[in-house]
Amino acid sequence: MGDLAHALVNSQQAAKLIARCNFPLDPTPAAVSGGADSMALMLLAHKHRCLSEVIHVDHGLRPESHRDVVVINEVASQLGIKVTSVRVDVGHGPNLEARARQARYSVLPDKVMTGHTQDDQAETVIINLLRGSGTAGLSAMNSDTNRPLLELRRFETELLCEELGISYVNDETNSDPTYQRNRIRAEVIPLLNDVSHRDIVPVLARQAEILRADDAFLGSLSSQIDPTNARALAQADPVLAKRALRAWLADPYPPDSATVDRAMAVARGEILGTDLGGGRHLSRHQQVLKISRTESANHDD
Repeated sequence: MGDLAHALVNSQQAAKLIARCNFPLDPTPAAVSGGADSMALMLLAHKHRCLSEVIHVDHGLRPESHRDVVVINEVASQLGIKVTSVRVDVGHGPNLEARARQARYSVLPDKVMTGHTQDDQAETVIINLLRGSGTAGLSAMNSDTNRPLLELRRFETELLCEELGISYVNDETNSDPTYQRNRIRAEVIPLLNDVSHRDIVPVLARQAEILRADDAFLGSLSSQIDPTNARALAQADPVLAKRALRAWLADPYPPDSATVDRAMAVARGEILGTDLGGGRHLSRHQQVLKISRTESANHDD
């Protein structure tokens, strides 16, 4: 047994962290970028014997990004972990974070562990709050086996790497104030800590958990409403009716509140129809709602 493998097996800190993780029962791949969080994910999942392989996605956004996998391989080779590296082409431009995330998940399997921590969860709550999200957005990331580290803090993953003598990648783009999440991490959360005189991260994470349960309950109630039945929508509680409509009208993302309000007006018979955006139109005929493509959209196709 190598030095790292021996240290990992005997690490009491790793054992304590694993007790707070939500690892899958079956061997599952892990997405590892080379940062402290994902390196800790690799170490903990290996110790827990639920890691099948490591997948590294190189977005090519930094000149030296191709070197990240070297850092990963140095650790993985000592533990006998298979590493697969995939290059995706994102390119610079608007909505870079969203496009990089989309490109990353397009090459990852559906069942894959990621190294999101409680700090990431808190940042996501704030980001979605700024976007005007409802309970679904404010519930942030689901606490499932795809994100087994959501109960851990970022400083804990860094401490684990340091304890085991593991090098990890410090991505300089994580301190670039151009990106909203970075400013929330570096400016907003420290300010909230100062104003509230407490560590706000676990507070936000608990709020997300509460809202997630509320959202699931409301979702189960609204799923009983037929969103194509105008009379049923008009007679239902407006909160549930709008949720049913929002889920039905998603293409693939849910529409904004103004679009849902117009759709409710169609269901109530206040207007004959409304534009849904994206070349779609909602109309009502004999108390039945129908989505159709507009002529311009059909012509463009």
